[in-house]
Amino acid sequence: ALVVRFLTKRFIGDYEANTGALYSRKFTIDGEQISLQVQDTPFVSLEDDTDTICCQEQINRSIYWADGFVFVYSITDYESFRLLRPLHQHIRRIHPNANIPLLLMANKGDLLRARQVSSKEGLQLASELGGTYSEVSAREHCEGVHEAFQQLCQELSRSSGSCNGEKRRGLHLVRPKSPNMQDLKRRLKQALTSKGKSATTL
Repeated sequence: ALVVRFLTKRFIGDYEANTGALYSRKFTIDGEQISLQVQDTPFVSLEDDTDTICCQEQINRSIYWADGFVFVYSITDYESFRLLRPLHQHIRRIHPNANIPLLLMANKGDLLRARQVSSKEGLQLASELGGTYSEVSAREHCEGVHEAFQQLCQELSRSSGSCNGEKRRGLHLVRPKSPNMQDLKRRLKQALTSKGKSATTL
């Protein structure tokens, strides 16, 4: 939902399960145009009663190529918050020395009565992991989602020159090449059609 909000400014609460699609947008940051690729990864979970990450190999490939990370959790679901520290440790094992920008995004900021994770806990974890923190509502506040991603884009723009190409040497992995905005448009159209609404051309 956050990626859809960021890329299209629309909120779709119920659409087909994501399988890890790659999307691309161009932005102007500090007067310079950058091309941003967003890899919307499949679900990550913890193994039963442990702090070990259980994730698909596709996620490991995405971690290897990423220049920045967005960690998303729901303020109404403590378990989604609990897996972020082990996920960060997993990323550090893949990038032990890289200084990669990180955004910790707390979603569902409109559901304060159901809150299980405080803003203080989110801020503390972001500080511990060396990232920035933003509490948003994909449903209610498009501006907040866009501002959070814009902040990450600025950090990526500043850091891109210092580590360009370094972390990709030595591994025989192919970077995804086909940003898939057409697939996102198709998913949005299906979601709107299933709700009995007419699809709007994006």
